[in-house]
Amino acid sequence: MRSETLHRNGEATFVLVFDKSDEVVEELTAFAKDYRLAGSHFTAIGGLSQVTLGFFDPRLKAYKRIPLHEQVEVLSLAGNIAIDRKEPKVHAHVVVGRSDGTALGGHLLEGRVWPTLEVILEETPAYLRRSIDPETGLALLDLTRKGASAQPKS
Repeated sequence: MRSETLHRNGEATFVLVFDKSDEVVEELTAFAKDYRLAGSHFTAIGGLSQVTLGFFDPRLKAYKRIPLHEQVEVLSLAGNIAIDRKEPKVHAHVVVGRSDGTALGGHLLEGRVWPTLEVILEETPAYLRRSIDPETGLALLDLTRKGASAQPKS
């Protein structure tokens, strides 16, 4: 994966260009660790040679894995990076298009890039954290921590 900083002034904007065979979640997580990202969001388009989607089953408190072993277009990839147990965690959802024009979507568990994936990633000065939700077992964004609550304009 190659990257370039487009803007940095309290907030940073990066463009990430994934290479053939890069694994998306693994590379994004490594980038977040290297740059110490703690409050980011991203969007992307491109292609994948294989992808594993996830659908959360609340009864099992686990993701149903939906593997696709075919070339697909990334029609939309959106997500965020927040701190979970002192490490950056990528949370992403993806919609992929098949060669017949149908689309599938879900949580991005794994994705192997082919031929490229183009990501625009924005880091904000806010520090986002995740905490385990006891009901689901998921690490959800926690806005109850100091400095994380939004205030309406007066």
